[in-house]
Amino acid sequence: MPVTSVESDVEALTMTLIADFPVGVERLWAVFTDPRQLERFWGPPGWPATFASFAFEPGGRARYSMASPTGEIARGSWEFIAIDAPRGFEVVDSFVDEEGDPIEGMPAMRMTFAFDETPSGSRLTNITYFDSLDALEQLTAMGAVEGATLAMNQLDAVLVGLREFAQGKGTRLEILDDQHVRITRLIDGPRELVWRAHTDPELMRRWMLGPDGWRMSVSEVDVSVGGTYRIAWEPEEGTEGEPFGFDGETLRIDEPRRIVQTEHMTGTDYPSTTNDLSFYEEDGATLVTLLIEYPDAATRDAVLATGMVDGMEQSFERMERVVIG
Repeated sequence: MPVTSVESDVEALTMTLIADFPVGVERLWAVFTDPRQLERFWGPPGWPATFASFAFEPGGRARYSMASPTGEIARGSWEFIAIDAPRGFEVVDSFVDEEGDPIEGMPAMRMTFAFDETPSGSRLTNITYFDSLDALEQLTAMGAVEGATLAMNQLDAVLVGLREFAQGKGTRLEILDDQHVRITRLIDGPRELVWRAHTDPELMRRWMLGPDGWRMSVSEVDVSVGGTYRIAWEPEEGTEGEPFGFDGETLRIDEPRRIVQTEHMTGTDYPSTTNDLSFYEEDGATLVTLLIEYPDAATRDAVLATGMVDGMEQSFERMERVVIG
């Protein structure tokens, strides 16, 4: 995790984030000044950012939005105050409405981004300056510290490239907090095909099976907002186990980049989870990222204890064999 500290100073009215990376200053500068790369990490998990404009010059503005799994939209604007390539830049960050106008009652913050060389690479020092203690406390209560930490900790994959970051490392699990886990897997194939493998019932039947000896008995999928799905599995002859399945609703879809669905174990009173599935392609490979929101830590731990991640890895291996080829 690159973030080493996030500290608030109520006397200086600042929040300072420090993160270290194993790349040079020029590479770190590039990722913060290219909106397409910024989009991959600026929003925290579950709130990916989209930069609609990016006029990178003193007096220029950038506008961005972040969309939650359930459809809430948070919008922001940067006004570039100073640029000193590649050592840093300064912006005024504001909450804005759909028209790009500042939202009354929400603070505007001055932010500085400084990039410095270190013996092992480079360091980011990001300082946010607040106009009042109320503004600092307001942003802290909104989860600014946790959000900034989670966002910056996504930067590793962007800086080194997908293949170096994930190829050959299988299905990886990160426990983000009591309610959220992130699961990633690199698939050596194009995003459009990986998307179809996750949404086409016939393709799903070919690979989404977990351990050998199981088959998908039900695959009813309506891939549209508000549409429902139901999938189920049963053991083949000679395999131990009881049939089971899941059902849910599609909350959000952005083909072929993101699909958000609820997931509930059919026929039980277990609580539902929210599954936020995204796909990013680079150099012919696709990073699949699944962010799962559980109702509490106990449910999270119970689900992970079933061997879910191992089963996902076996399914992804099968996808690469029978779907991607």
